[in-house]
Amino acid sequence: MAKYSTGGSSGGGDGDTCELCGAASENLSMANVAGARLNVCASCAPHDDTETKRSSNDGSSSGAGGSGGGGDRDRKRRAVQNAAKANDVWDGDSGHWEEEGTNYDDDQLPYLHNDYGKTVTEARQERGLQREEFAEELGATEADIIAIEQGRATQAGIGGGLIAAIEDYLDVEISEQ
Repeated sequence: MAKYSTGGSSGGGDGDTCELCGAASENLSMANVAGARLNVCASCAPHDDTETKRSSNDGSSSGAGGSGGGGDRDRKRRAVQNAAKANDVWDGDSGHWEEEGTNYDDDQLPYLHNDYGKTVTEARQERGLQREEFAEELGATEADIIAIEQGRATQAGIGGGLIAAIEDYLDVEISEQ
């Protein structure tokens, strides 16, 4: 049976058994396994976390920032980016909204129903329109259509005129009159 230790002196201290698997060995080495410093045999040595951490911090990792220190954060960020690509979502470019902006005094965004994005997406798809075609029909950008379908009309600076055009074109009600 394996014996687990935090590396301190504990019972059976003859020093010739692996602290991970319990196997007898004359060639033990210190390893960091799940945060514990253990004397391990050659069979258990691959479980050494120290070697993994060293290779990820030695500059051999890909990407501009490397993975040192913020590995979990970087992993989560990459997962979100991959999910966004897989779902054909917003590409992160808000330049056209920043340049063009929306004049809320002239084109106020009305209050929108919950799930307005889902309503627009389903109605567009029922009519067999791709986002690009739909945007072209309305004289809008595909990025604006994506923002609306994702429920980000407010953040994207969408005006009420586009919302009204969508309601008319798709014969749906997504805003409070």
